[in-house]
Amino acid sequence: MTSNSEQAGFALPPYARALGIVIADHEDGVPVLHMELTDRTTGRPGFLHGGAMGGMLEMAAIGALKAELEKRGLDMRPKPVNISIEYLRGGTNLPTYAKGQVVRAGRRVANVRADVWQADRDQPIASCWINFLLSPPNE
Repeated sequence: MTSNSEQAGFALPPYARALGIVIADHEDGVPVLHMELTDRTTGRPGFLHGGAMGGMLEMAAIGALKAELEKRGLDMRPKPVNISIEYLRGGTNLPTYAKGQVVRAGRRVANVRADVWQADRDQPIASCWINFLLSPPNE
């Protein structure tokens, strides 16, 4: 795992860094994010705060979309339009990971799914669908 918050053209914003989110790895060019349970990410005692999970989901979705756009050679700015989060189980004091997957990326709109997991990737603790408006960087 690396503590570097910028790899392959994707820099985590200050919000993500404040939560302690780092890029742990890349899978097929898509960043896999990592976060530990800290005072800043704790909700009820011993559990991950839902807002921290939501922020991690958003960052994973943006990272996956930026990787896809870069792969296509497109310089577009993603603007989140809406997000639907499903909290599936409580996150505990375990390392937490997240990764996004682009489901569709057209000329103006993209749809991305992201999952957050702890011990077992096949048992996510939260997931989301997020839609983005894609616009040129000067708009």
